Amino acid sequence: MRMRLRRNLRPAVDSLDDRCLLSGLTPAVLNHAYGLDSVYFNTPGGAVKGDGTGQTIALIEAFHDPTLQSDLQVFDQTFNLPAPPLDVVNLGGLQSNPSWGVEESLDVEWAHAIAPKATLVVVEASSQSLQSLLAAVNVARNLPSVDVISMSLGFPESTYHSSAVLTTPPGHIGITFVGASGDSGMAGGSEWPAVSPDVLSVGGTSLYLNAAGNYGSEVAWSGSGGGQSHTVAEPSYQRNAQSSGRRSTPDVAFDGDPNTGVEVYQSSPYTGIGSWQVVGGTSLGTPAWAAIMAIADQGRTLEGKGSLNGATQTLPTLYALPPSDFHSVATNHPGRASATGLGSPNGGPLIADLVASNINVPLSTSNASRGSIFSLRRARSRRFAFRHVGRFQHLQHLRHLRAAEHPSPSPGHPASILAVDARIPVHPTLIMALKRHH
Repeated sequence: MRMRLRRNLRPAVDSLDDRCLLSGLTPAVLNHAYGLDSVYFNTPGGAVKGDGTGQTIALIEAFHDPTLQSDLQVFDQTFNLPAPPLDVVNLGGLQSNPSWGVEESLDVEWAHAIAPKATLVVVEASSQSLQSLLAAVNVARNLPSVDVISMSLGFPESTYHSSAVLTTPPGHIGITFVGASGDSGMAGGSEWPAVSPDVLSVGGTSLYLNAAGNYGSEVAWSGSGGGQSHTVAEPSYQRNAQSSGRRSTPDVAFDGDPNTGVEVYQSSPYTGIGSWQVVGGTSLGTPAWAAIMAIADQGRTLEGKGSLNGATQTLPTLYALPPSDFHSVATNHPGRASATGLGSPNGGPLIADLVASNINVPLSTSNASRGSIFSLRRARSRRFAFRHVGRFQHLQHLRHLRAAEHPSPSPGHPASILAVDARIPVHPTLIMALKRHH
């Protein structure tokens, strides 16, 4: 996640004056750009708006956000959105974290902005450790009504790459797991959970509108992470898209560049003062794609079908869809691996084809280069750990610099770096470096 922070606003919803005009993309603008405002399902009783009705999105967060519901209320009132059913499962008490507070507001507000009638369940892990986040995912996947899980988080795959908690439990309705590909660029490598073949991995773009405010074009955001895995073999659904023998991420894309970012309202957990912030990163595309999948599941429910299961239905279907279901995204590094996968959503056609799909195939992985993948694992894991430690130390230094004196020099500067302290490998930690602009 990456963000630009502007001056504080009053927590109450007042008329905006010249000093605090919104400058990021709004729900109406972004939904229109991707064609998500024109999704309707034909039923015997007439057309039904595609808005996530009847579906439940779980969002995995860390720490507690005491102002989450009041911030969402401000967001909804500002953009004329209905108040959603919102439940919070707090696994860790009252400890708060400012960076995770922004993340939680982004996830909740924009899952709601895309699928405004879906039920939201926020599962707050007790900390940002791997063990705590795994526990939160496990809680979410066992909630009876959850059909989509959004995970705007990541750890280097050299630290962890299991899919044990990223599958639909036996007897549960189908669940699509959605994960962020990372914000450290393709050079940063694949991250868990997005690298799992059971997870829909989301990359980032720079989205440009035309003069009429409609979709114009997109280019891969230079901060969008991913690449070919060093530990996970190529899943069967990717075999017609690439032939590396390795899992490649991301699968799809969404706006992520903070310079084409979105409005988020969030209050400081310490002062209670709220502010509008322009936020980007693959943390935006993750809840957005989770909401898109909820809308698709709504359409399937209306047709008497079940919700999509990620590994056996969602991902195989996406890779079988026609190119017209996606917006083609220009690369920012010709000749390199794609940072945007199949592309960004072309709302109406994409959701219609997800609803119509009857694909259901067991997940299998390629054995063609399995030996080479796992022989690389031991040689590279130690090097990866120390490379991330170096970045961690650099970011710790940056966090003490005055943001106004050191603005982000260009779009895509890594703003959400994931680091592992090699001395404590069992406790990876999510680190966010926030570049602020006034």
